[in-house]
Amino acid sequence: MAAYKLFVLPGDGIGPEIMAEVEKITAWLTREGIVGFEIEKGLVGGAAYDVHGVAISDADMARAEAADAVLLAAVGGPKWDGVPYDVRPEAGLLRLRKDMALFANLRPAICYPALADASSLKRELVDGLDLMIVRELTGGVYFGEPKQIIDLGNGQKRAIDTQVYDTYEIERIGRVAFELARKRRNKVTSSEKRNVMKSGVLWNEVITALRAREYPDVELEHQLADALGMQLVRRPKQFDVIVTDNLFGDMLSDVAAMLTGSLGMLPSASLGETNPQTGTRKALYEPVHGSAPDIAGRGVANPIAMIGSLAMALRYSFGLGAIADKIEGAISGVLDKGLRTADIAAGAKETLSTAQMGDAILEELRIAFK
Repeated sequence: MAAYKLFVLPGDGIGPEIMAEVEKITAWLTREGIVGFEIEKGLVGGAAYDVHGVAISDADMARAEAADAVLLAAVGGPKWDGVPYDVRPEAGLLRLRKDMALFANLRPAICYPALADASSLKRELVDGLDLMIVRELTGGVYFGEPKQIIDLGNGQKRAIDTQVYDTYEIERIGRVAFELARKRRNKVTSSEKRNVMKSGVLWNEVITALRAREYPDVELEHQLADALGMQLVRRPKQFDVIVTDNLFGDMLSDVAAMLTGSLGMLPSASLGETNPQTGTRKALYEPVHGSAPDIAGRGVANPIAMIGSLAMALRYSFGLGAIADKIEGAISGVLDKGLRTADIAAGAKETLSTAQMGDAILEELRIAFK
């Protein structure tokens, strides 16, 4: 049995609690001989700052680079609000993305039928929702230069962030979106602000040309980012794969996440280029929610997004889609039984702790493999 090297970064807040539930599942899968994992743990975020004075150490970055996949839970919290900007907890996540060249962020928004009533939208708008937002992750305004605050004197300052994209960056994220669409419902919606931003004009031109040249079989539409945000809450099931830049992807994916009822339900994947020699790609998997310091240590956090992130790792890094399907099916099975954590407890048959939810999902998984 092949053993995959997972580098695990529990991080801050509820991170260690939800990561413990993933470790239950990886240990069981290994013990049963279904798929083997070698687990190595590291520090990121505030936890790393407390020990190393940085948001992630060089040694842990090297371990992340050497792993078959990285699982990260959450970073940040008010404890570290006063630390210097370049070593703030979030800098660890940004360094992982940048140094590992993780340019493609996959954010699924799936509404389980059992949770349709937990959405802020009417059931008929979200029941059966299954869309994927593909966000460019290493370019755009978050990384563009110059990025600075200038003192103009007389009590005035000027803040500068630069939105910049090259053709190759747009093409490679576009290919990820078109390839995903071919495996789903064969539709891509590209989003930018070409009406007011030159980067949006180029984005639109490059995506259009890429589709005509390489993916003529895939349906393509363009929507301005603000209009798309409105459409997400008006008629979300019209979308299949949405591809957009770093800034708009950050915002639109959080909008899409709340359509499902809770941020605690949704995993994500951040992928690098495929190595042509090995066929593998560097990848980081994490839930989309934050560290939730207000509930940390109470054992009430929802581990479903973290467990779903493991399923995404099985699917996209290891080619084990059948096992990923069983994990996702186990999550759905637990929800169908009316079992909930506190964040999704409305109408629940039973409210479970973090560990109890992990145990319930593992029990469903055992049944699926019988």
